[in-house]
Amino acid sequence: MSDISCHDVPLADIQRVFALQKQHQWVVKATTAEVRKQKLERLKQVLLAHAGEVAEALRQDLRKPLETPLPQELAGVIADIDDALAHLHEWMAPVAVPSSPELAGTQAAIHYEPRGVCLLFGPWNFPFLLVFEPLVPMIAAGNCVIVKPNELAPATSRLAAKLIREVFDEREVAVFEGGVPLADALLELPVDHIFFTGSPKVARTVMAAAARHLASVTLELGGKCPAIIDTTVDLKKVAAIVGEGRMMNAGQICLCADHVWIPAALRDDFVAHLTAFLRERYYPGGTLDKTQFGRIVDARNFARVGAYIDDALARGARLACGGEREAGDLTVHPTVLVDVPADADVMQEEIFGPVLPVMTYRDPAEIVDFVRHGGKPLAMYLFSDDAAFVDTLRHHTSSGGLTVNGWALHWFEPNLPFGGVNESGIGRYHGVHGFRELSHERAVLAVPGAAVARAD
Repeated sequence: MSDISCHDVPLADIQRVFALQKQHQWVVKATTAEVRKQKLERLKQVLLAHAGEVAEALRQDLRKPLETPLPQELAGVIADIDDALAHLHEWMAPVAVPSSPELAGTQAAIHYEPRGVCLLFGPWNFPFLLVFEPLVPMIAAGNCVIVKPNELAPATSRLAAKLIREVFDEREVAVFEGGVPLADALLELPVDHIFFTGSPKVARTVMAAAARHLASVTLELGGKCPAIIDTTVDLKKVAAIVGEGRMMNAGQICLCADHVWIPAALRDDFVAHLTAFLRERYYPGGTLDKTQFGRIVDARNFARVGAYIDDALARGARLACGGEREAGDLTVHPTVLVDVPADADVMQEEIFGPVLPVMTYRDPAEIVDFVRHGGKPLAMYLFSDDAAFVDTLRHHTSSGGLTVNGWALHWFEPNLPFGGVNESGIGRYHGVHGFRELSHERAVLAVPGAAVARAD
């Protein structure tokens, strides 16, 4: 590892912690469900004790609303911990499988073992939730972990580091704060598994690093998630669902509806309901209520989102609402675009901002062609009371997850696996699926001892 270069953390510290964890992983591997549950319970209590600090850190980094009694990001982690506490004994138990006729009399089972030492890279859009939520199954599965929170959310990164150090011995969970040089240095470590949440572009770098050491990966990415509406629904209800989901966290959510498809004859009515909802929700006094509407994370992303709007308008798109930008506090107002050309940047790239193009169709085949051309998104949203319409779109497209008549509800269901497909991600987590993702399935077959016992 002598060629590692890092400007954020002394290399000796990284190498020391990694060596400790490589040695200590065998101790952690042997821990019982009860011991792991005690660690998760300790983590839960520490997180709850600092709920106010979590809310304030998220406000500082992304201007997230000061939610009470628990910030959404913290509530999601607590729910995951509670799920693991309730089911860990069951998850850890070996799973017996039938023996084949050729091996009659033997006992075959799958044993779940930790992967070993894991790297966990957190994103900036949910800088608390998406550090601690993957950490839960890592601990439940008996892994050692090196965590790198995201440097673009510095207040939350500092708090996450403080809480991790309060709960865990660095031999089991260590945390390093820093930017790209630190990430590059960590990727030189021959770890057993890498868990990354972020963009496909950076994921390629992560996957290339994993390949050098033949490490397994979990990649949670994104894509252009469509919301598809037919003629059978209440447009006002759907506009509220789509508008709320799109503008949450200033549109900086991998699961957001990136754009809408609606029958051409219904577009104007839908847009009228959508813009009315956005005015009522975010402009209660006639001006944008910034206590309820987040900001863009940094100047680079602010410029990127603004450029999408400008490019679309230059190509003939029209503003149904919004378009205003305030560089001083990195605010992009809720924006709805119509008449957007399919080759506009806003329809070719994941937007990751509070901008919603509304596209029209006359035949569902148009949507299928567009979705297939853009890859397999992390999620799709179908709004319809027509089972045949839903089945057609489901059968002829692919996505990581699908919610029918709602927004991101498949993410909230702990019994469903969450993850992407190819460009939108690799691997699954949540509930037992996360435990298994962060475990190695060891195949064990035992022949009765009598077959080899000594004759005496």
